[in-house]
Amino acid sequence: MTQPDQGGRSAIVLFAHGSRDPLWHRPIQAVADAITLRAPVTPVACAFLELSTPDLQTACAGLIGQGVLTITIVPMFLGVGKHAREDLPALMAQIRLHWPAVQFRMQSAVGEDPRLIDLLADIALG
Repeated sequence: MTQPDQGGRSAIVLFAHGSRDPLWHRPIQAVADAITLRAPVTPVACAFLELSTPDLQTACAGLIGQGVLTITIVPMFLGVGKHAREDLPALMAQIRLHWPAVQFRMQSAVGEDPRLIDLLADIALG
């Protein structure tokens, strides 16, 4: 897991699919807000694959414009389908070429994290 950078030179991008429905964005933004509360010196942005803005390159550009040198991309996918397996790595290759001086890290999809799996089981059990 990425630790907050006390110098403000690291950032997090929560990367999700996207939707035309504005209510769909609320949980992703709630995660961003929770990160900001826990690590106020760590910039955090949301980015979307399609149907929503900003896209990944635009979100990264905004953070880099703030002086960020390391960006951790967190795929907010429960399953590891085509988007997480193929689309996101292709986008990562593009942004790495565009900003070679910036370090980009990509975490596993959140749905692969045992902590989330346990939490979802707890929620289902009530």
